[in-house]
Amino acid sequence: MSAQQQTERVVGGGSSAGGGGESTATVLVALGANLAVAVAKGFAAVITGSASMAAETAHSFADTVNQVLLLTALKGSRRPADRTHPFGYGRVRYFWALLAAVSIFVTGALYSAYEGVTALLSEEHEVVSPVVNYVVLGVAFLLEGFSLLKGYRQTRTEAAEHDQTLRAFLRTSDDPTATTVVFEDSAALIGLVLAAAGTAVHQVTGQSWGDGIASLLIAALLAAVALRLGRANKRLLTDVQADPRLVRAVLVHLGDEPEVDAVVDLLTLTLGTDQVLVCARLDLDDDLSGAEVERAMVRIAAGLEETFLEVVEVFLEPVPRQDEVVRERVRTRYGDRLAQYMVDEAGS
Repeated sequence: MSAQQQTERVVGGGSSAGGGGESTATVLVALGANLAVAVAKGFAAVITGSASMAAETAHSFADTVNQVLLLTALKGSRRPADRTHPFGYGRVRYFWALLAAVSIFVTGALYSAYEGVTALLSEEHEVVSPVVNYVVLGVAFLLEGFSLLKGYRQTRTEAAEHDQTLRAFLRTSDDPTATTVVFEDSAALIGLVLAAAGTAVHQVTGQSWGDGIASLLIAALLAAVALRLGRANKRLLTDVQADPRLVRAVLVHLGDEPEVDAVVDLLTLTLGTDQVLVCARLDLDDDLSGAEVERAMVRIAAGLEETFLEVVEVFLEPVPRQDEVVRERVRTRYGDRLAQYMVDEAGS
């Protein structure tokens, strides 16, 4: 595959998530659905006394808070670079998304677990007017399903733009907003089914254990989602490199430049959604004059930003490939085989 073909495969996502318009719409739809559902579930929980419905109320209120946090993340991450944040505020999105994951666990999972344990230990727990639960859960299923469909469509589009399967994109995406909505709404639909099942078991058997177990299962579900989202945002907050396909395409692109004899070192850093910083140490043609080196550096950097839409900052440094200090640093970071492959691949 040529460098140009690789480029076309990995730069397609630069317009979707980075702009944020589609992400904002997705979050707003989820916010409206979750708020309406939370209020309805709360009334149903008070009327019926259902522990699983109380757990679902906490679930929906946690999701509502999360959408507010995600909207804050979207707004904050769009602020332009300034003196205190020279690379911009892209990572603000990951911080607020991490808080959203914590919110799911604290507000949703822990309260659901409390309701479940209380229902199992209480001998007087009773669910009255279960039909109210079924009506509310049915309406909630429709609203949550619509929100999930919105998030799914956006995420599927972004996955296609990045030439990835939906599963791979959800695992590696640098846009936490749409993916958080997909995970939250998927968990919401499963939670609704669990709450309905718990109500039905309680109604049929007359025992409180069905309602209590449903609440505990909802708690486990929310804890799993919170852990998944927390790990994803931790990865993005801890200086993660860009998509490996983008890294390799940049490597080949640099090696194809006429002034470059070899790429000695290549560092990439995810600054935010569809925002990548590239640092490269290049062994240049020894016959170039100082002025020619300067012009080459400017042209190569501009070419990277023009070719790869996600690349927003470029730093280039000319070094001899035999520099043992640099080579040792590269070997320490990547290992001997990958360090040598970097030079061979870019120089081929």
